Amino acid sequence: MSSTANRVIKNAGYLYAKMGITMFISLYTTRLILNSLGASDFGIFNIVGGAIAMLGFLNGAMASATQRFMSYSEGEGNKEKQKSIFNVSFLLHLGISFIVGIVLIIAGYFFFNGILNIPTERMFAAKVVYGSLIVSTMFTVMTVPYDAAMNAHENMKYYAIVGILESLLKLAVAFACVYTKQDKLIVYGILMACVPLITLTIMRVYCHKHYVECVIAPRRYWDKGLMKEMTSFAGWSFLGSASSIVGNYGNGLVLNHFWGTLLNAAQGVANQLNGIMLVFSNNMLKALNPVITKTEGAGNRERMLEATTTGSKFSFYMLAVFAIPAIAEMPYLLGLWLKNVPQWAVIFAQLQLVRTLVEQTTITLGTSLSAEGRIKRINQVTSIINLLPITLIYILFFYGYSPIYMYVVNISIFGIMLSACKIYYMKTHCGMTYKYYIKNIFFPILSTLILPCLGSYLIVYFMEEGFLRLILNSIICATIYILTIFRWGITEQERMILMQVINKIRTFYGFKC
Repeated sequence: MSSTANRVIKNAGYLYAKMGITMFISLYTTRLILNSLGASDFGIFNIVGGAIAMLGFLNGAMASATQRFMSYSEGEGNKEKQKSIFNVSFLLHLGISFIVGIVLIIAGYFFFNGILNIPTERMFAAKVVYGSLIVSTMFTVMTVPYDAAMNAHENMKYYAIVGILESLLKLAVAFACVYTKQDKLIVYGILMACVPLITLTIMRVYCHKHYVECVIAPRRYWDKGLMKEMTSFAGWSFLGSASSIVGNYGNGLVLNHFWGTLLNAAQGVANQLNGIMLVFSNNMLKALNPVITKTEGAGNRERMLEATTTGSKFSFYMLAVFAIPAIAEMPYLLGLWLKNVPQWAVIFAQLQLVRTLVEQTTITLGTSLSAEGRIKRINQVTSIINLLPITLIYILFFYGYSPIYMYVVNISIFGIMLSACKIYYMKTHCGMTYKYYIKNIFFPILSTLILPCLGSYLIVYFMEEGFLRLILNSIICATIYILTIFRWGITEQERMILMQVINKIRTFYGFKC
């Protein structure tokens, strides 16, 4: 097995160990919070906090832009350039954090004066939550260079430790909300804003102690040409990410305007479940993405395309193995998870998972395009596409269409249209032909879906709803899916690597091969 594959497997192992601990904590935390706040206040937090939470995606996108330069120079073996990249990035994001804070303060005036549909008696609590999260967001933006440094060094062991700590802090916040005699929504908003402040402070201390490039000396490492290049790259990345945020968060605003906070609660449950499901594939991608950028930086386009292909396929597989039975068993699953399931939450959660599955088919293509570097035209086009759903959803709701159509539009545009856009630019910029994508990604994914979907829904049709059916459905679906992946979903080389991984796990735990 190559050293690259070993490194990806080791890093993914750390992340999955973290996932095994944090997933159940997250499930229980959401249950506590929903029951403590109630559906209406939970919906308020999702619509108000969502304006800030969506910046988490923006934060990740900006970190990816900085990471692209750090990982690229790591592939080139240029340590001094990494110091310049870190210092330029630090100054850049210090400025961005203040701009983001000012924009959010101005936006808050409009949010709370005509846009958001929030009960009058809960308006003060909503404003406190919003203000608390603005401060947290500004701090988060300033830590982007540190996040990028961690990713460039592929230090996933650290992420695992901090991720577990973050989950425990959120659980502590949930218990505080259950037992507090103060306004629960205000307490929840303020304490949730404190969680990233704690974890990100730990990150900064760690990076300065362990990584030589994480030294703040802007005068010594100032590079005007690099600043111009990174600003341009970050600017176009920001445009694409910001339009995606507006498009996604705009869904919640339009939903809130026509249907109120109760449907925002249903949307929040759908997003929570989707996020939990995504950790399976996101952990693998977090370990793989730096490899894609480094191989491009080293000038190895063929290996970069191989890593991209494998990443998209396995990201889909790792989500689908859980998502297929979850979609079929969603009514019982949400009832088991939550004491009181918000209206529309079941169908919202099902459709959100479908959208995410479609997006996984091209998930690593964006990383490859970013690594290649020519992102101006791509982000111009995707920005227009990202803003289409708001207008279409508003028109549909205005004419009385069901809330379900919000997800129909999202699947069509965020899923299918954006995926087609990525494939086109991979062809023009990276030399990946349509035939290559269809043969190596689309057909393998499609060929593995039919049998597990059929098996899952036959079980639902013939068995009564209950815990036994849920367990049986999950086991049978996973078994069929894994067998079809080994038969039709992977190449011979990928199959050999998987078998080596399985043998390593068996050896580690003392099982005979």
